[in-house]
Amino acid sequence: MIQSKTRNLLSNSNWKFFSLIAALCLMPLLARADEPSDRVTAAGQVFRDLSNATSGLPINVLNKADCVIILPSVKKAAFVVGAQYGKGVMVCRSGARFNGPWGAPIMMQSSGGSFGLQAGGQATDFVILVMNDDGARSVMKGRAKLGAETSIAAGPVGRNAEASTTATMQAQMLSYSRAQGVFAGVSLSGTSLGPDDGDNAKLYGQKISAQEIFAGNVKAPPSAASLISQLRRTSPKNLARGK
Repeated sequence: MIQSKTRNLLSNSNWKFFSLIAALCLMPLLARADEPSDRVTAAGQVFRDLSNATSGLPINVLNKADCVIILPSVKKAAFVVGAQYGKGVMVCRSGARFNGPWGAPIMMQSSGGSFGLQAGGQATDFVILVMNDDGARSVMKGRAKLGAETSIAAGPVGRNAEASTTATMQAQMLSYSRAQGVFAGVSLSGTSLGPDDGDNAKLYGQKISAQEIFAGNVKAPPSAASLISQLRRTSPKNLARGK
């Protein structure tokens, strides 16, 4: 009887061990399956849904944003790494003062902090509005820690909402999440966010930095056509003070 129980325990341990190995081996397959162009298309769908919903993105706040970051459907990452890792897209208004038309997408990645806790095990979309030039440039330079290098707050919700509190008015970024159809402001303080150089190279077919993409050195890929056209139609001009 003791020997039988011992064999069962070993079998269970072996099964867990091999399951872990299989999951780790599967990670690169999942990464290859989720191509950057597919992520850009998914980001366009998320923006279309949230910009059209009465309880979605506040257009009055979007009109004062320099950039929009969308991390669509984080659930795939949750399968392997506990939803503490997400990939997405940043689109900024062009020009040295971020007051021109919306430009080409920059592939982004995010990890750690509240990001993982908020995502849990369900499919969650994250949206971040970058509200000033310093916040936009900080993220483009590299892995910015939200709440430390850049200030961030939960954004106001609703198509006609305004950034009314001191925290939201002064924050460099305003963040949101959507899970199971519910859209809400959410704190992403402690999350690291920056360009995904590997995915940018895949999307544009060459090694290129976030700053070079922002400068207009490449043409936006076909997969970004829907997202960019929606941004230009929904918020054609930066209405922030001094723009």
